[in-house]
Amino acid sequence: MRTDLFDFELPATSIALRPASPRDAARMLVVKGDGVLHDRTVAELPRWLEPGDQLVVNDTKVISAQLKGRRIGRETEPKIEATLIKRLDGSRWRALVKPAKKLAPGDTVRFGNEGKVCLLGHLDAEVEAKGEEGEITLSFSFHGPALDQAIADLGTPPLPPYIASKRTPDDRDAADYQTMFAANEGAVAAPTAGLHFTPALEAALCERGVALHRLTLHVGAGTFLPVKVEETSEHRMHAEWGSISSDTAAALNDARAQGGRIVAVGTTSLRLLESAAREDGIIQPFEGETSIFITPGYRFRAVDILLTNFHLPRSTLFMLVSAFSGLETMKRAYAHAIAAGYRFYSYGDACLLFRARS
Repeated sequence: MRTDLFDFELPATSIALRPASPRDAARMLVVKGDGVLHDRTVAELPRWLEPGDQLVVNDTKVISAQLKGRRIGRETEPKIEATLIKRLDGSRWRALVKPAKKLAPGDTVRFGNEGKVCLLGHLDAEVEAKGEEGEITLSFSFHGPALDQAIADLGTPPLPPYIASKRTPDDRDAADYQTMFAANEGAVAAPTAGLHFTPALEAALCERGVALHRLTLHVGAGTFLPVKVEETSEHRMHAEWGSISSDTAAALNDARAQGGRIVAVGTTSLRLLESAAREDGIIQPFEGETSIFITPGYRFRAVDILLTNFHLPRSTLFMLVSAFSGLETMKRAYAHAIAAGYRFYSYGDACLLFRARS
């Protein structure tokens, strides 16, 4: 399909720079399977679900993947900013750097800043390889848990550029950009639909008879990028690591066999569930990488309802929701949301999407 089919105009004023407080006070646009729209709030989510429905959340935890430092060992020491995007092994990470033109294989980058102490006061990494569009491989001087602690000490959460370009990230973001389910470190971006949840909302869902399950998908930086090719078939998705336990898979399959619906909290949960599902819809245990790319025409096997945020134009995520609820329905829903003042992107409001009727 043509990528420009998924384009739309979004006013800059529609982009949320802070989350709603409390989190479940965010607005929620309900998009029914027949395309009918309802304006609600996230706190009302239990009313739209039925006893026996199964809510699936992503328990990944965002790491402090944004590092600042300088190149050392040459005559000049230019400042370098790096965003870690994928762990390769105990000491090596793939990263996006700025300015990439200042680095070459064999260079050393020293990360660290005043006011933070990391063992010897800094963290060194060698540029092992250089790829396209600012991507490099960094080999760090620390390994395993020591490296993890050094990154946590020296780094900051990598807010999306559409927020970071509008204001300076601060201490509030360290909490705001983490879901209440965050447990397994490894994501470089938050599974943002989960940001809307509070203990009160979880309790209300439980009281409604909706069960909650956890899976892990470590969200990568490529998830939210706009698609730059003219045809969607030419786009290459970044692989992301995920895991669904055998107990979770069995519980979801049993509930669905009894008529319960699977409700994915976020496109990350949906992509992993669909990656793990067989043709007949049975969800299997999963551990490994997925690069599933869902566009209109995809036949959904596992997920019946999706709670998600409002996404970037021409992004793989807007393509996914268009596949789930129909392209024309989602264009109409987004036009309504913009006109009605809904807040977009990571800190913004939510959509509750019921799968389009076939």
